[in-house]
Amino acid sequence: MSTEAEPGLARPTTALLPIVDEDAAAGRFRVHRSAMTAPDIHRAEVDRIFATSWLYVGHESEIPHPGDFVRRPIGGRPVFMVRGVKSGNVNVFHNTCTHRGALVCRQESGNSKVFQCFYHAWTFDSEGRLKGVPDRDAYADGLNFDELGLRRVARVDSYRGFVFASFDAGIVDLPTYLAGAKDYIDLVVDGCGGSAEIIRGTNQYSFDANWKLLVENSVDGYHAESTHDTYFKYLVSIGTDLRGGVSGTAIDLGNGHTVIEYSSPWGRPVAKWEPLFGDHARTEIDRLRADLVAKHGEWRAHAMSEVNRNMLIYPNLIINDIMSVTVRTFYPPTADAVDVTAWALGPSDETEALRRRRLDSFLTFLGPGGFATPDDLEALESCQQGFASGGVEWNDISRGMGRDPMANDEEQMRVFWRRWQHQMGDAADLAGVR
Repeated sequence: MSTEAEPGLARPTTALLPIVDEDAAAGRFRVHRSAMTAPDIHRAEVDRIFATSWLYVGHESEIPHPGDFVRRPIGGRPVFMVRGVKSGNVNVFHNTCTHRGALVCRQESGNSKVFQCFYHAWTFDSEGRLKGVPDRDAYADGLNFDELGLRRVARVDSYRGFVFASFDAGIVDLPTYLAGAKDYIDLVVDGCGGSAEIIRGTNQYSFDANWKLLVENSVDGYHAESTHDTYFKYLVSIGTDLRGGVSGTAIDLGNGHTVIEYSSPWGRPVAKWEPLFGDHARTEIDRLRADLVAKHGEWRAHAMSEVNRNMLIYPNLIINDIMSVTVRTFYPPTADAVDVTAWALGPSDETEALRRRRLDSFLTFLGPGGFATPDDLEALESCQQGFASGGVEWNDISRGMGRDPMANDEEQMRVFWRRWQHQMGDAADLAGVR
């Protein structure tokens, strides 16, 4: 939208508004749709959000042995994570050769003691040190091998096996950043018997909409019954009793993180049996439940085995602890496109039968071809297409204001948007948005 007024005319009053407009007294919370469409907003998000937040890199279980590595883009930048051969530490490096810039790690995953740039064959070890340069005598004054090692991402830390990195050297420490989300990560990991692992294999897909629509969708209980009607009919067809319905609450975890917790009729491989799992699984699931009670008490065991959670760790990590545990992260290359990667998480010592059931649940509901994901992506792309129609400037996100937040309200989305507005600062003022 234009911000330049004609000579002698006042600037439109809407130009003075922030993109996130909240009036608690009036029960109004709205977001200007330019947040979903404007290239200027997207560019500012890259600099003010993705470059200054803690971002999920991966899980320690993906690199259990010295020399194990995975590479992936984080916040739009290529990096790779490797367990040091000598130190055993988890190292995260910028994936660029210090000589002329080519990618150093060119495989998705594997094990290696050294990483050699294919362009001029400069070689680095798993701790990032420069170890080899062909024809080094050609450098008259020699090379400073210490200065020319791989560059580490500014900050790297982990919590309960979840590895995060930040490009902002001055960011608060990870435990402070995670705030109340730590308690819910604990529930996930402790529910896995205290030792969780990423199950080999990923779901990777893209769609044509704004990334913040996926944030909203991931913690939105309001759309489930209407958008995923086919899944609920499927559950009924296989004997699941839906009479208890779905009910729960939304919780602000601090720093933009939020979670919806809710009870539901479906089973959970952690420790809630249902007929779909088969009678042969009942004994093992009952044993798992008894173990959780013995270790953590009845209340916490109930929370781990029977309560579902959809959690956002701001800005772009979703942990769905539902009929399976899904770890999902995403990044927008443009204002109207998103690249998504998702993994399944489970107990390290899970039986083969329960692992099969977990993966089946993971793919059946949340896989790219499952019941939920195609529905969700269709809805999000439909929203993006609707924005192009014009005529309506604002999205309404006021559901549930003035009452204790429920899982099918929108307080969890408001938590995200308040943090987003704070980080974006003057870049999220309607003045100047294009």
